[in-house]
Amino acid sequence: MTALGVVFRPQLPPERLRATVRAADDAGLAELWLWEDCFLESGIASAAAALAWSERLRVGVGLLPVPLRNVVLATMEAATLHRLFPGRVTLGVGHGVQDWMGQVGARAESPLTLLREHLDAMRALLAGERVTTEGRYVRLDGVALDWPPASAPAVYAGARGPRSVRLTGEAADGTILDASTTPEGVREACRLIDEGRRAAGRTDTAHPVVVYLHAAPGPDAQARLRAELGRDGREGTPGLGVAGGAEDAAKAVRRLAEAGAATVVLQPTADEPDPEGFIRFVTDEVAPLVP
Repeated sequence: MTALGVVFRPQLPPERLRATVRAADDAGLAELWLWEDCFLESGIASAAAALAWSERLRVGVGLLPVPLRNVVLATMEAATLHRLFPGRVTLGVGHGVQDWMGQVGARAESPLTLLREHLDAMRALLAGERVTTEGRYVRLDGVALDWPPASAPAVYAGARGPRSVRLTGEAADGTILDASTTPEGVREACRLIDEGRRAAGRTDTAHPVVVYLHAAPGPDAQARLRAELGRDGREGTPGLGVAGGAEDAAKAVRRLAEAGAATVVLQPTADEPDPEGFIRFVTDEVAPLVP
């Protein structure tokens, strides 16, 4: 089965999150996803609040930019969320948008090296291991969590370029692809992920792929989607995004699922006029059409 999620866009003020969470919980949404984009809202603080305000909602953060975060602090926060809300948290990390990282003095000379080292340390710490490592960016001396999760949780990684995507197969437990990914892009990403997994000898467990999907319902859907894609310089890209009713959205979800997505997260436009209504559109109208 394909899991469906919705993004709470951080272009909305933080005080809108509670109403969105309540609407998602009431509607039976499977997953609510959050972003830690510069310089909008914190992923961890928002996730903790969303989890506390909901009863059953699964909350994903896709993603935390690792140049902004010491790996031990990030892992302590992750472990705390997993212990407080077991089975309801999905956290993803990534190397971040390099221009943003440069703005805050955190740009790494080798973003992929940093991401690999962060993933290796974070996964080991969450598994309850004591870690000593002397990497290029991550240096730990006998560090272990006092309160690791009861069982090691999956750590996802976001990626776009081929080298980054292959790395997620090698070093992460799942991959997050942004809304610039077409169905053909998902197929290619799955190929690269499998290539990375084979290279790392990781053939024993599944590797879920999460894909965001631009979606705009309503009478002005086409115009809003065009404007959204235009802001990213992707207007006119075939197979990217969906505007229209539930059947149109469901077809787009099914295409991504057939290409290899385990979870499709519908991403409203930044100017979506009714975020809570968008959630009900996904749960009440789109979900019944998706196997």
